[in-house]
Amino acid sequence: MKQTKTQDVAFMRLALDMAERAETEGEVPVGAVLVRDGEVIGRGWNRNIGLGDPSAHAEIMALREAGERVSNHRLLKCTLYVTLEPCVMCVGACIHARLGAVVFGAPDPKTGALGGQIDLQDAARHNHRFEARGGVLADECSALLKSFFRARRAGQ
Repeated sequence: MKQTKTQDVAFMRLALDMAERAETEGEVPVGAVLVRDGEVIGRGWNRNIGLGDPSAHAEIMALREAGERVSNHRLLKCTLYVTLEPCVMCVGACIHARLGAVVFGAPDPKTGALGGQIDLQDAARHNHRFEARGGVLADECSALLKSFFRARRAGQ
């Protein structure tokens, strides 16, 4: 479960590829990959606009694909790599999936739930905790989001 720094960077680059896919579809560019034993078992990108589904965040899409792939809703010993600090909904899903770790790129001071706005890991009553690490390729992840929103504001 514990990846090396080199592995963290490699998997975050795959998550960035997913974020770029989201952007090409007109979605907020957030991407995620779920890894078990060094293998990607789930990929996701924001699709909530296109699918008309408020829960179709990159993290949820990666969790769904992985769950289907391994035929289990428990994704033990898996690490989720996501380009933006997850929100409350996505952290809750990670807790329920029993992930081993969540690694994110850019912090999200507005809606991040792993220390940005709040830290759900501090909730004493949860029956599961996972390792959380932020800042992997943070500048690249942040730049993609800033560029997207800058272009969107310019188009209005």
